[in-house]
Amino acid sequence: MSRIGKQPIQIPQGVDVKIEGRLIKVKGPKGELSLELRPEIIVELKDNELLVSVNNQSKECMAFWGLFRSLINNAVEGVSKCFEKQLEIQGVGYKANPTDNGLTLELGFSHSIEFKSPVGIEFDVKKNIITISGIDKQLVGQTAAEIRGLKPPEPYKGKGIRYVGEQVRKKAGKRAADAPGVAK
Repeated sequence: MSRIGKQPIQIPQGVDVKIEGRLIKVKGPKGELSLELRPEIIVELKDNELLVSVNNQSKECMAFWGLFRSLINNAVEGVSKCFEKQLEIQGVGYKANPTDNGLTLELGFSHSIEFKSPVGIEFDVKKNIITISGIDKQLVGQTAAEIRGLKPPEPYKGKGIRYVGEQVRKKAGKRAADAPGVAK
């Protein structure tokens, strides 16, 4: 049995869940999400709880059981309270400015980078911290990863974009005394 899959999903107040065949629609105060299920997954609504089960006990079905339980739980959580990730910009002259449809990033290149916001994602910039928020957990994480990928932290000075709290291991730079051919 799946340890994650067999746990019931509590539906908070103000969240409405509709099961229409293999489609689950979750609507809450922050927005609406829908999720299409695989044929092996069975979802039942009982006493303000969602119960997820499978109709087949194969290894593949058991893996999908826990996955879909987590996806449904993330949808229920997302429409009741938003998910957010924070990125930190480090470097002299590196900055981000919110625009109508995304972000303008200045990351030490000869040009500024225009990052367009996906539908359902909001940006908030305070000093050197970019906060990415939205109801879809996967989309928030993917957007944060794409922004970080524009200028990942480099290992010598640590300049670039990193997650808040991320530790970047720094390498020792070159030293003139250790160079070959230099008299000591």
